[in-house]
Amino acid sequence: MSAPRNRTIRLTEAEQDDYQRRLIRLDCPALLHTILNRTICQDLFEVLDWLPDQCVDLLFVDPPYNLTKQFNQQSVKRRSLADYESWVDSWLAPLVRTLKPNASVYLCGDWQSSPALYTVASRYFIVRNRITWEREKGRGAKANWKNCAEDIWFCTVSNTYYFDADAVRLKRLVRAPYTLKGDPKDWERTASGNFRLTAASNLWTDLTIPFWSMPENTDHPTQKPEKLLAKIILASSPSGGVVLDPFLGSGTTSVVAKKLDRHFVGIEMDEQFACLAEKRLDLAETSRQIQGYCDRVFWERNSLPWQRLLKP
Repeated sequence: MSAPRNRTIRLTEAEQDDYQRRLIRLDCPALLHTILNRTICQDLFEVLDWLPDQCVDLLFVDPPYNLTKQFNQQSVKRRSLADYESWVDSWLAPLVRTLKPNASVYLCGDWQSSPALYTVASRYFIVRNRITWEREKGRGAKANWKNCAEDIWFCTVSNTYYFDADAVRLKRLVRAPYTLKGDPKDWERTASGNFRLTAASNLWTDLTIPFWSMPENTDHPTQKPEKLLAKIILASSPSGGVVLDPFLGSGTTSVVAKKLDRHFVGIEMDEQFACLAEKRLDLAETSRQIQGYCDRVFWERNSLPWQRLLKP
């Protein structure tokens, strides 16, 4: 039995049966409207040939990193960097045709898999930046630096692409407020403290990995924070745009896309994780909250008890 404050999302047997019936499978070329806002429960390689052309505004990819790891019933084993690069190319190359000419692509990896991701991405896209985000979880190492950072490669199909910098500004606590003749300079006084709106950079230190007391938490071993997806979706897709995630996991991309009024297509081979995504999509019907995002700005971690603002 879970502790009283444990809010981890899990499935009952009845829910598993119910959500399983919502999942779809492809065995022929699909029209966009037949897969829009749906979860495809299949191995990615089974559906690559059936996805429609030039329909995706934003491709978010969080593939298994080059590590030995267990994902429910699926085991992933570490391979050479060259073999990992070939594996990435085997699914990224076919996905290119699904992208609109002005689409953006985000590829996630750790320090070991990141070089392979960059190499393959460079073959098909314009690589525009490397985002590094702080993953504060993890054990310390006795003979090495603790690994608490991951990379996200930001790419575009062409030089014409959507990017809304104003939608992803960060509200930071001002610890040494500067005034000009007594008035705030580039910051504001509020009842909760002094804050400054800053442009989003490629270094993200304001994220919290989902854990047991957070309402977005699941038992997926590599779940990304909803706040991370919110930054990417708001910056690189228009309202009503189509977001594709070919390694959906427990559904964070689909859920955040729904909360932010985008369409989504999710592909996940594990049925239990795919059903978890469906349950989270149901929960998003009654709550559009994204922890750390409020009043159309992102809040610096622990700078403000912003949860109060989200209570009814």
